[in-house]
Amino acid sequence: MDPIWEEIFRSTEWGKYPPEYVIRFVATNFYAERKKREVRLLDLGCGVGACTWYMSREGFRVSAIDGSPTAVSRAEDRLRSESLTAEFRTGDYKTLPWPDDFFDGALDNLSFICNVVEDWQRAVSEVFRVLKPGGVFLSASFSPESWGYGLGRQIEPGTFTEIPEGPLKDRGQNHFVTENELRKFMSKFQSVNIDRESRTLCNQQKVMNMWIATAKK
Repeated sequence: MDPIWEEIFRSTEWGKYPPEYVIRFVATNFYAERKKREVRLLDLGCGVGACTWYMSREGFRVSAIDGSPTAVSRAEDRLRSESLTAEFRTGDYKTLPWPDDFFDGALDNLSFICNVVEDWQRAVSEVFRVLKPGGVFLSASFSPESWGYGLGRQIEPGTFTEIPEGPLKDRGQNHFVTENELRKFMSKFQSVNIDRESRTLCNQQKVMNMWIATAKK
């Protein structure tokens, strides 16, 4: 984990609610389950726990992992304050501490983007390993058409750090993934669906383009 995230979580108030695409993913795949406590979901790079909180509140059995002790502590405090439960781990999602074929679903909400390509691929491979056959995975990321691409210092093709402006300013390193790269990352899955969501900023002068990828093992 980039050490900058520990400082960010210590000093910055973070979002408390999950984005719509996370809610849509969980609702589409798991709301029909009558025994929600038997459905195991994994939040990768959980941060302060917005997605974990939502999934726990909806009645699912949730596990979450993040490399920042501060983020995990804040997430635990929030759930405890609302009498909700989840299993939290402080650690590296490139080496997940769960057995094979364990989870029904997993999600990465703009966390894998903070990795270089090799580590992103390792993280997806770990997700594939811990998902049950038929398990589903959601990953949200930014495309190279997004504000911040090409700015700052380039680490490798598509990966930049010290981005000087926009939503990714002071957010460590970020990889802007192409659709072809994303499909390659997901190549182990039996089916992959990639959609695009875009929003403008600065009176429509800037754009953030997101990939919303879902895959089934």
